Amino acid sequence: MNNFNDHEILNWAAFLQLKEQLSKDSRLKNFYKTGTYHAETPLSDIDFVALDFETTGLDSQQNGIISIGLVPFNLQRIFCRKVKEWYINPQDNLQENSIIIHGITHSDLQDAPDILRILEQLLDELAGKVVVVHYRRIERDFLDHTLRILIDEGILFPVIDTMQIEANLQRRKSQGLFNFFNKKRPESIRLADSRARYNLPVYPPHDALTDAIATAELLQAQIKYHFSPDTAIKKLWL
Repeated sequence: MNNFNDHEILNWAAFLQLKEQLSKDSRLKNFYKTGTYHAETPLSDIDFVALDFETTGLDSQQNGIISIGLVPFNLQRIFCRKVKEWYINPQDNLQENSIIIHGITHSDLQDAPDILRILEQLLDELAGKVVVVHYRRIERDFLDHTLRILIDEGILFPVIDTMQIEANLQRRKSQGLFNFFNKKRPESIRLADSRARYNLPVYPPHDALTDAIATAELLQAQIKYHFSPDTAIKKLWL
């Protein structure tokens, strides 16, 4: 696991510079060398990339990545022509209960590459952008643990977590004596339920590319309703 929690890294640009110096893997060195935005950069100036993994389970220490969806976007546009999707040969075996959820079977993964074969391309797509996920414990933790197993070096980068944004919003809505006595509880922060609050369309769940597009659209809506294009990136990234 990473040695830093979400609240210890106050200057991501400086942190990535340090990681570049310490990294032994050339692919990770190049990723860190690209750096990231200054913390005061407004959201309107940010290039984002939505990232979603389908996995064999929910435990990054025991399960593996089986598909990756990646979607570049900004506050105005989602660049569908630049999306990327990969099937990945996982580090563990497919389980029947996970196949039921994501629909990816052994035959789908028969000729799928090891993640190291697409690692350079994946990191090139992420480098210099702000990664957006819905629940960072999947994408950030799974990639970190997978690389620790394969190259003995993990990875850490700033993310915007749309699930965390919804959790914060729901927590604020349920506070106060009126809400307490009326037993108002936070609503679901699952991806589909979060999107429904912004009247976003319903997409089939548990497909990495579709979920990445859904996450990109959700962040655009969250910023429109609760923040502004002038909001500094430091207000949202973790």
